[in-house]
Amino acid sequence: MFVRHADMAIGQHFTKYKEILILLGARQVGKTTLLQRLFPEAQYLNVDNDPVKNNLERCDPAVYQTLLDQEKQVVIIDEIHKISDPGRVAKIIYDQIPGVKLIITGSSSLAIKNKATESLAGRKIDYHLYPLTTNEYLVQQGLEKKLTYPLLEKIVSTQKNQTLVKTYDWQAILDNLLVFGLYPATLAHPSDSLYLNNLVDSVIFKDLVELSLLENRGAALSLLKLLAHQIGCLVNYSELATQLGIDVKTVQRYISIFEQSYLIFTLKPYSTRQRDEIAKMPKIYFYDNGLRNALISNFQPINDRGDSGALFENLIIAEIQKENYYGNFGYQLNFWRTKSGSEVDLVLSQNNRPTFACEIKIRAKRTSQAFTNRYPKTKSVLVSKESVFS
Repeated sequence: MFVRHADMAIGQHFTKYKEILILLGARQVGKTTLLQRLFPEAQYLNVDNDPVKNNLERCDPAVYQTLLDQEKQVVIIDEIHKISDPGRVAKIIYDQIPGVKLIITGSSSLAIKNKATESLAGRKIDYHLYPLTTNEYLVQQGLEKKLTYPLLEKIVSTQKNQTLVKTYDWQAILDNLLVFGLYPATLAHPSDSLYLNNLVDSVIFKDLVELSLLENRGAALSLLKLLAHQIGCLVNYSELATQLGIDVKTVQRYISIFEQSYLIFTLKPYSTRQRDEIAKMPKIYFYDNGLRNALISNFQPINDRGDSGALFENLIIAEIQKENYYGNFGYQLNFWRTKSGSEVDLVLSQNNRPTFACEIKIRAKRTSQAFTNRYPKTKSVLVSKESVFS
């Protein structure tokens, strides 16, 4: 069952909206597979095909009329970011060829190229697709029956959680996911370091370098590797710039590109501007553990690693990030830290009010009361390897 959390929202898009459906996400997260499954009768145009690309580049409505199959209501243009002006192409089809329900996909560059966004203002609705959630992984493996949001639902539940007996070795599966991640290809090849190493090369060099987004290829890769070593740590842009021998603005721009490429995401500190609370320095996490481990060339088993705690924290925070988006829970994600070192790994807030303070520890420990003492309406939650998803 190759189902995804995004199926319903994307599959029902054209029953609610006439606007262009834009599906964004990193390479290899399953965008094309999802769309071809949900829209099997659609006309599929791949910009990797030179004749298709050349016709689209002409930006001529008459050419588009010939290119598009009049029998197909839905048209999918895959990898549209490889066109010089993707926004103009989509705008012409939307404005001048009535009746076409247009879907376009892109990885990093579609989100980065401002001209696409400007051209499509008021004409598009964006959706995001990430590497698999753990629940998607288990359902696709036939180990669970339905899609749920087990981690967030457990955290926000007001009732005492019941321990459910698993019919499979969940801890062994979790150990593997912590190292090899949740890209869809890992379903067929659950411990494939070669695939992940090649994915790093295609993501960083094929897309970003070819599109001239990274003028210093070596510095960009070195920066991404430094970030991979610092997951869960405060990020100091000036220190990174000094280590790499580049200026701070370049570091900030590259990190922004990596974010828009769906490789990493930033967690900002929670602060009510009290004097001892850190309010500026962010933390950076990777959407996928496997990609992170490929960057540092380390696929050792989780129990043999010195970074097992950081890997567990990264997986949990990425999981909550994905569940929060797909389930439309509406939480804002932050961390909290004081200058004296008191810390909460993840603060979930709604309407700028902290609701849950999550401490993420690979092995169960007592939770700190520092945050809840300061913000007494917040519920303290411990997420450990023993308790997660049980």
